[in-house]
Amino acid sequence: MKVYSLAAVAAVSVLTLSACGSSSSSTNTGTAGQGSSSPSGASGLHVASTSLGNVVVDGSGMTVYMLTADTSGHSSCSAACLQYWPPVTSAQESGIHAKVGMTSTMSGGKTATVGGWPVYTFIQDQKPGDVTGEGMQTYGGTWYAISASGKPVKQGGSTTPKSPSSSSSSAYGRGY
Repeated sequence: MKVYSLAAVAAVSVLTLSACGSSSSSTNTGTAGQGSSSPSGASGLHVASTSLGNVVVDGSGMTVYMLTADTSGHSSCSAACLQYWPPVTSAQESGIHAKVGMTSTMSGGKTATVGGWPVYTFIQDQKPGDVTGEGMQTYGGTWYAISASGKPVKQGGSTTPKSPSSSSSSAYGRGY
């Protein structure tokens, strides 16, 4: 039994390290497609229904979040932050109205952007549609699910009209 456990830990470690990627950054790459949802089994970012309403999810159906401490095209999520908020590593999308692209994380890896916001998943979301990270205040800002238009989704389904700002808090929150 220990051999299987060690093999599983080794496999997860290899996948985690490979997700760290290169250090070059790129800007948003294009305008997203039209429509409000994606067929089941979508391989990239798409829109799905959650208790918050329709939000962007990754290819596995896990809710995608943005951090208010980030700025347009710039991730402020450090290596410690990325342990709890893994970056979304694919900018392939369907049904998202906002511009989708890629940018670098502080640790040199890549993360997708939606409407300029770097986006992440949350390790405590256990199944597709979970939104346990919604409204969490940590790592210098507040975490929100993101809508297809690139706006943060607030509890109750409303969005803020604000785009990513050009300034960022340098002080990280209480961590996880």
